[in-house]
Amino acid sequence: MRVLCVFGTRPEAIKLAPVVRALRTDPAGGATRVCVTAQHREMLDQMLDVFGIQPDYDLNIMEPDQSLTEITANILTRLEPVLRAEKPDWVLVQGDTTTAMVAGLAAFYQGIKVGHVEAGLRTGDKGRPFPEEMNRRLADGLSDLHFAPTARARENLLREGMRDGSIVVTGNTVIDALQWMAAQPPPPTLDDRWFGAKRLILVTAHRRESFGEALENICLAVRDLVARYGGEVCVVYPVHRNPRVQEPVYRLLGEVPNVRLLPPLDYLSLVHVMKRSYLILTDSGGIQEEAPSLGKPVLVLRDVTERPEGVEAGTVKVVGTDRHRIVREAARLLDDDARYAEMAHAANPYGDGHAAGRVVAALRRYQPG
Repeated sequence: MRVLCVFGTRPEAIKLAPVVRALRTDPAGGATRVCVTAQHREMLDQMLDVFGIQPDYDLNIMEPDQSLTEITANILTRLEPVLRAEKPDWVLVQGDTTTAMVAGLAAFYQGIKVGHVEAGLRTGDKGRPFPEEMNRRLADGLSDLHFAPTARARENLLREGMRDGSIVVTGNTVIDALQWMAAQPPPPTLDDRWFGAKRLILVTAHRRESFGEALENICLAVRDLVARYGGEVCVVYPVHRNPRVQEPVYRLLGEVPNVRLLPPLDYLSLVHVMKRSYLILTDSGGIQEEAPSLGKPVLVLRDVTERPEGVEAGTVKVVGTDRHRIVREAARLLDDDARYAEMAHAANPYGDGHAAGRVVAALRRYQPG
């Protein structure tokens, strides 16, 4: 079995790394190749180093301020010769990125089977998140095998007419990656002086749908929290390199005491910061899944989430981007130990750390029909 894993961003690398490892250690053998688009160059390279993955192909599409149309066209044209050369039995893609959608389309054009890891996530609103909601819907439509992380994701796929035999509930591979990293010693660059006796609040916000007023509101809410709690809390915010994120974040938070603005963290560092955090504010999809495994409450800085399982389990609460609501919900967790414990001790619905093995087993037993 020849498999080509295609990814281009940090989240894809995190969630496909356990699958790459499982394929390469599979006793049944076969050839596994890795092709990266480098949709996010530097952040992707960090993940490749952390997981020890050396790409066989690097399309290196990243250009300053490129549009989604340019990203789409570049991936489609540069991936075609790779597919012609490799002739894989399967192309594996992950998640909701433009890379995942376009790689699925390129494989379809070549008559190659597509497997979609983390299939079936939906908000039901094609504009939120943008463009991720449509990316994942299109990737699922192009796929022969759908690796659904939860039963809810499987139900979404069935409701859209996907064949039951094409859907495998695996759990989420991000839990495999998280357990792998959490078992490693923290990197020496992780400075203990960040933490001390203070309660650490980790903030990550970078999605396109948050650009503009929403991101400014998030930053103002962080300022309000620090002003309210003073030296009791420390905020760590790894800031995405997109200029539309950097400008408002550094303008509004750059001089605020007890707020540490950092470059994007490598995954090992991020996992250990999450482990030390008291509370996490994020618009990230992956962190919604990871943090509950570490017993950390999550406030989601979005209006909707495609991961309702965490909300239903009580580990996650969607608070949107309203400044005053963010402050109010964070304060409830900082002030009320019982409320905090209720979220921190809720069960994680996203996996047991063995999703990658289930993906490989399903690829081997797949029967079209």
